[in-house]
Amino acid sequence: MPFHDCIGHHIPIALLQAAVKNKRLAHAYLFHGEEAIGKRLAATRLAQALSCEYPPDAERFDSCGACRSCRQIESHTHPDFVIIEPDPEQASRQIKIEQVREIEHQIMYRPLIAERKICLIDDADRMTIGAANALLKTLEEPPDHSLFLVISSRPAALPSTIRSRCQSLRFTAPARTQVEAALILKREISPDDARFLAIISEGRLGEALTIDVKDTRARQQELINLVRPQSLQSIESILSSAETIAKAARAQDILAWLARWIRDLILIQVGGDRDQLLYLDDLRKLESYAQEANTDQLLDLLCEIETTEQRATRNLNLHMALETILLRLRDALALTPTRATA
Repeated sequence: MPFHDCIGHHIPIALLQAAVKNKRLAHAYLFHGEEAIGKRLAATRLAQALSCEYPPDAERFDSCGACRSCRQIESHTHPDFVIIEPDPEQASRQIKIEQVREIEHQIMYRPLIAERKICLIDDADRMTIGAANALLKTLEEPPDHSLFLVISSRPAALPSTIRSRCQSLRFTAPARTQVEAALILKREISPDDARFLAIISEGRLGEALTIDVKDTRARQQELINLVRPQSLQSIESILSSAETIAKAARAQDILAWLARWIRDLILIQVGGDRDQLLYLDDLRKLESYAQEANTDQLLDLLCEIETTEQRATRNLNLHMALETILLRLRDALALTPTRATA
C-alpha cells in the first residue's frame, strides 16, 4: 500500500516527498516519536516508493503497492531492503554488534535491483554500545547507494553521534478522529468501540489495531465495579479486592485503569471536554462523585499511583500499595466507611 495508508504524519511524509523531488534525500533519517504511531510503516512506505517498478504518479512521489518490489519489501524479502531489530525471543531485547556487522557487509555492495540499498533499523535505541559504534562508522562514510532509516521512540537514548549524522523527522500521534476512522475501516468495529480503542491507546494506531476489544472492556468493567460506593465504603471489601487482585498479579494493570478513572473524574470537576472521557458510559456515577470529591486529594493520588508504578520493579509490596491507594480514594470521594457486622 502507498503512503495514503499512513494515518496522519502529513508533514514528515511531505518533507520526504519534497526531498526526493528535489534530489536532496539524505543518506540517513531518524524517525522518532511515540511507540506504535506509524514510524515503521512510514519507513516501509518510503522504501517501497524508492524501489517501486511502476510509480503511480510522476509528480507525486509514491508507490503502486502492487509490483514485485513493493510486495517484496512488504514481506521483507527484497534483496536491497534489510531490517535490523531486537530479537523478540531474547530476555534482554537488544540489537547486537553482529547484526550491524552483517549490515556493513551487505551495504558495501551495490544494489541488485533497486537504485538504493535501504537499511531499516527499528528500536534503534536498543543497540548495544558496540553495535552503535559499528553503525557510526558506516554513517560517517556511507556508500552513495545506501539509505539508513533509523527508528526510535526514545531518541535521547541514542548516542548523540548517531543522532547528529541523521536527518531527524518527528512523528506525532494522529488526531483521534483519524484513528477512529481507520479502526472502523480496518477492524470493522462500531464507532463506540473505535472511540474506546482510540482513547485507551492514546492515539497509537499500531497498538489500537491489536487490542482485544472484549477483553479490554472486561478489564474496564472490573475497575468500575471496584470503585462503586458499596465497594469502597466497605473496608472488608477493599481489603478482599486488593488481595484478590494482588494474587492474580494484576495490581499494576488495575492501578493504570484507576489512574485513567481519576483523570476522568478531575476532567469533569474542572469542566473539561467530556468527549475526552474514557469512562463515558459511567458518566452519571462520575458526575455524582465529582460533586463531593476533593480535587487536591485526587491529584495527590495520581502522583502516588505514578510513583507506585515506577517502583513496581523494586520489590515494592503492590498488595499493600493497592490497599492504601483504595483507602485514600475512599477518603477523597468523601465516602463514609462501613464495616460488616458479625
